[in-house]
Amino acid sequence: MPAELPLDRRSLLAGAAASGLALSAVARAQTAAAPAPAPDLKGQAILVTGASSGFGRLGAEHWARLGAKVFATMRGLPRPEAEELRRLARDAKLDLTVLELDVLDEDMVNRAVAEAEKQAGRGLDVLANNAGVGITGPVEVQDMEATRLAFDTNVFGYHRLARAVLPGMRARKSGHIFAVSSQLGRVIAPFAGHYSATKFAVEAMFEQLAYEIHPHGIGVTIIEPGGYPTKVWSNRNRYSGELKARAEGRHTDGYAGVVARMGTEDGSGRSADPMDVPRAIAGVLAQPAGKRPLRVPVSAGAVPQLAINKASAEAQIAMLGRSPTLGPIVRAVNGA
Repeated sequence: MPAELPLDRRSLLAGAAASGLALSAVARAQTAAAPAPAPDLKGQAILVTGASSGFGRLGAEHWARLGAKVFATMRGLPRPEAEELRRLARDAKLDLTVLELDVLDEDMVNRAVAEAEKQAGRGLDVLANNAGVGITGPVEVQDMEATRLAFDTNVFGYHRLARAVLPGMRARKSGHIFAVSSQLGRVIAPFAGHYSATKFAVEAMFEQLAYEIHPHGIGVTIIEPGGYPTKVWSNRNRYSGELKARAEGRHTDGYAGVVARMGTEDGSGRSADPMDVPRAIAGVLAQPAGKRPLRVPVSAGAVPQLAINKASAEAQIAMLGRSPTLGPIVRAVNGA
């Protein structure tokens, strides 16, 4: 299995100056280095969204096995995925609780966070914002129903969760928030619908949040996965197929080949281990608070966003690094 690694912000940024081949090597090194001891997450209360499948499901189990108290949330209970996790927790004696949470419903978000805090006896230590959707196709074909769903889930859902957990974290002056973004939060793949637009928004929102909550002792890490073979493909196909079925010909007739493929993707050719993401998150939590990286690319291949991440950090420091009020925060968050 790939090892837990101490992902260092400075080494990642320095690597961005190298060639494309070297950038791929950086990503492979994150998951193929010499084995290291697994992090001990005992005492950590973690809430993760989208735990019915994919990174969220794998993360919930992985972090619980590392000793964390995990609140695995998903929508639409009761459902088989929830019962499976509950059986696992009982059989393996894991401190793992399944809670119902739909990221589109602010009241449900607040209730689930309140229940998790009640069971933890305090504010949460970690939020793993993970639940998301993808809807493929040209931008012109994305109607307002698809557009609202994409932004409401991928952007506003993350915002709802962050707002819900932050009062408890600020009261304790500690905590860490993860936002699972994507390589496509920094680079563009044509015909991927609004996925990049939502993930670009996530990148901006959570970098800004990192600056604003750093004085409260709370950290933020944006996880940037490449393509992984998870259930996201079947979910994406359902939404994309529904969009294709209701799309108007006046919008689709300029993209016949692309539209024909909407709803038929299967993620084939992607053999990377989805456990890379839960392991990367555990690796970040193993680092001292205040020293954790702002961005962590996770990929088994190329990492095209590293150069962008480096340029972004340099631009922020150049713009605000000398400010007497914001400078120390911006430099600290960007590892300067």
